[in-house]
Amino acid sequence: MTTPLELQSLAIEIAREAGALAAQRRREGVHIAATKSALADIVTDADREVEELIRDRLSTARPGDGFLGEESGEGTSTSGVTWVVDPIDGTVNYAYGIPAYAVSIAAVQGTADPAEWTALAGAVFNPAVNELFVAARGEGARLHSAIEGERRLAVAEPSPAGALIATGFGYDPATHAGDLARLSSVMPLARDIRRIGAASLDLVGVAAGRLDAYYERGLHPWDLAAGTLIVEEAGGMTGGYSGERAGREMTVAAAPEFFRRLTDLLSN
Repeated sequence: MTTPLELQSLAIEIAREAGALAAQRRREGVHIAATKSALADIVTDADREVEELIRDRLSTARPGDGFLGEESGEGTSTSGVTWVVDPIDGTVNYAYGIPAYAVSIAAVQGTADPAEWTALAGAVFNPAVNELFVAARGEGARLHSAIEGERRLAVAEPSPAGALIATGFGYDPATHAGDLARLSSVMPLARDIRRIGAASLDLVGVAAGRLDAYYERGLHPWDLAAGTLIVEEAGGMTGGYSGERAGREMTVAAAPEFFRRLTDLLSN
């Protein structure tokens, strides 16, 4: 039976290759291929090309595994393992040349539904700054960074000054009023707010202790699969409203004590 560490190794290898391709296409110039759920929700030619590379590499290495990608949909698993992939998380940042985008690759056991799966391994790679965040179930989480070197990840509890909290907003303008009202309710707990624009980087930011907490409504499975495992393996908690698992309704990540405070507030 394949171990989480073996799946992690494969995720790392492919994430680095996919990230190099994304960075190369960014240098060559980005072409917007289409919009999706809203005018602001874009997909580039690079998103599709990078996902095709990831899917091809995984199907060659593990032909029985399933696949769920943001751009190409779902493939059935016969092995019990499914790969959940966001080829370029933070596409708007990518299109604008903001160095906050990432390749996110996770292996999960079970279906590609966050409410049902068990995450086994994950990798989030930001090629713009050469930072790779990885985790395997039961093995902890690590950062491999061109600047910081290699270190084990651990979440941080907020200081008495309050929590540095990251969040995001949906592309549909009809949801913005609710998002802003939710932000207003969170502000009493906050030292400050960050809006990074890539859910996977927000999640690994919590795992690395760079952020105290992150919450967002409307995430898809590929947005959170790798990042939530990395948070949990760094000693943090992830979930949704009122004890539910992280998903479309709500995703929250933080160190345990603050996680409970933030989810209680968001659930009311």
